[in-house]
Amino acid sequence: MKKVKPEPGKLFLIPTTLGDNEPLEVLPISIKGTVERIDHYIAENEKSARQFIKKISPRKSQSALQLLTLNKFTEPESIASFLDPCLAGYPMAILSEAGCPAVADPGAVVVKLAHEKNIKVVPLVGPSSIILALMASGLNGQQFAFNGYLPIEVGQRKKQIKHFEKISRQHNQSQLFIETPYRNDSLVADFLKSLSESTLLCIACDLTLPTEYIMTKSVGEWKASGMQNLHKRPAIFIIQA
Repeated sequence: MKKVKPEPGKLFLIPTTLGDNEPLEVLPISIKGTVERIDHYIAENEKSARQFIKKISPRKSQSALQLLTLNKFTEPESIASFLDPCLAGYPMAILSEAGCPAVADPGAVVVKLAHEKNIKVVPLVGPSSIILALMASGLNGQQFAFNGYLPIEVGQRKKQIKHFEKISRQHNQSQLFIETPYRNDSLVADFLKSLSESTLLCIACDLTLPTEYIMTKSVGEWKASGMQNLHKRPAIFIIQA
């Protein structure tokens, strides 16, 4: 008798918190039910993924969890087998370190693989620092672009800042950026040196946390008023010329 091939399990994209707050303060209760049903996970860091799962579902067996690590150290050739549990009929989930999986996050490569293998992808509701910052900025939410990280080298970074300011002016388009938190202050300094006085700059940090700070001012106003200390605080930066 021919063995029936199981239906593939679904790949769930599970958002996490943006900081050290209680998950169910910012995540829907449906996330808890999903976590309780799934034992196979893909995450950037196994330790923080286990901590998140334990916070969401304290009674869930940690020994039953099967976690695969996906980060800059993952061998590309190993990713091809990451979705084997799905193909065997088990549901799987991708967890981001913060916010939404596959957005400014290495999980996108696995989502692409899921589509290639005809595995259903299920995105779940949760906080995105990019969208939250844009919502609260007062800048153009109809035309915008997320540009990720700017170059580390100062000369190249200033050149790119001017380039994106020009695009913003030509297309009336908000330009969004992220930075490694310990480089935030140096990035803001380069924004203030490189941008026109009239260009608007939104700084949004510690989103969803008690220390949340969101402010939009012109570059000239930022220079006059002084800056918040952004060192090591997760932040999103938006400019609009």
